[in-house]
Amino acid sequence: MSKFWSPFVSALVPYVPGEQPKLARLVKLNTNENPYGPSPKAIAAMQAELNDTLRLYPDPNGERLKQAVAAYYEIETAQVFVGNGSDEVLAHAFNGLFQHGRPLLFPDISYSFYPVYCGLYGIDYRTVPLDENFRIRSDDYRQSNGGIVFPNPNAPTGCALGLDDIEAILQANPDSVVLVDEAYVDFGAQTAVTLIDRYPNLLVTQTLSKSRSLAGLRVGLAIGHADLIEALERIKNSFNSYPLDRIALAGAAASFDDRGYFEETCAKVIASREALAHGLRDAGFEVLPSAANFVFARHPGRDAGALAASLRERGVIVRHFRQARIDQYLRITVGTPEQNAELLQALTAILHA
Repeated sequence: MSKFWSPFVSALVPYVPGEQPKLARLVKLNTNENPYGPSPKAIAAMQAELNDTLRLYPDPNGERLKQAVAAYYEIETAQVFVGNGSDEVLAHAFNGLFQHGRPLLFPDISYSFYPVYCGLYGIDYRTVPLDENFRIRSDDYRQSNGGIVFPNPNAPTGCALGLDDIEAILQANPDSVVLVDEAYVDFGAQTAVTLIDRYPNLLVTQTLSKSRSLAGLRVGLAIGHADLIEALERIKNSFNSYPLDRIALAGAAASFDDRGYFEETCAKVIASREALAHGLRDAGFEVLPSAANFVFARHPGRDAGALAASLRERGVIVRHFRQARIDQYLRITVGTPEQNAELLQALTAILHA
C-alpha cells in the first residue's frame, strides 16, 4: 500500500475482466464477444467521422444517439441516458440511486462488478440466493432494501426472468429503484423497457458490446423515468461531460438504425447457441437454459477447472469461475459454427483421452 493512497483504496477489491490473450491462433470463447462484426452502416458512419471535425469536442449530451435509441424503443429522448459502456452507466446508477442507508439486493450468483461498485461507493449490500435451478425468485425480493439490481438474462447463468416476475418485483418495491441490467437481452429475453412508463422506479441498462458487436467502442445506455435519467445526467456532468466521442456516437446511432443487420446476426447467434447446447448435451454435459450469447454447462464426471485447462492447451479459451455453487461450471461464449465445432471436437478429444 502506498502512503499516497486515499485510505479507502487499499480496501477495494477490483473487478477482474475476462482474459484477453495474445496468442496467434485461438478459439476465444471466454468474454461473450459477438462472433459477427458490427453493422456495415455503423462502420461507414464511423469512417465518415474521421475528418477535421475531430479537433472539436463531441456533443456532450449525445443527442444523435439518444434520438436513435428513442426511435428504436418508441420513447422520449428524456428517458434515455448514454455513457461510456454500460459499466460506467451502472457506476453512475450505483452512485446516484443506491446510497440510501439500506442494503442493495442482488443475486448471489450474478455480475461480479456489483459488489465492486458497492465497495467503491460504500454501499451496504445483501446477496439473495438463486434457487436450486439457478433462477431468480421474485418473492425473495420482498424485503427491506435500498435498491435492487439484477441482470436479465442473468450472468453467468444465462437464465432469463419473465416480465411478470420483473413486474412483481417492481410492485413489491415502489420506494426503491429496481435496475434491470439487460446486457444480453437481445438474444432471447424480453426487455423491461415496455414497463418504464408504468413504473417510475424502473431503470433498464443496456450495452452495445454484445448484440450490436461494438465491444471495442464502449457504449452503454440507460432507459427509465425522466427523474432517474436526470440523476444520471447530474452524476455524469459532475464526473465527465464528454463520455462518448464523435466516432462512438456516430457508430452507435447507425447500429440502431440498421435493424435488418441487427436482427440477422442475433438470429445467427441464437441458432448457434441452440446447436452448441445440443452438442454439449450429446457429449454428456448438463447445460442450463440460456437466453444469452453464452451457455453455462458442467460435466458430472469431470472437473471444470481441469477441462478449462485442457481446452486451453488445445487453443480454446472458455471462462471458469472459482465461486461457490458454480465452480464446476464453464461459461462458454457462442462463437461461429466453425468455432463451436472446434470447441466440441476439443472436448470430445479430452473426454475420450
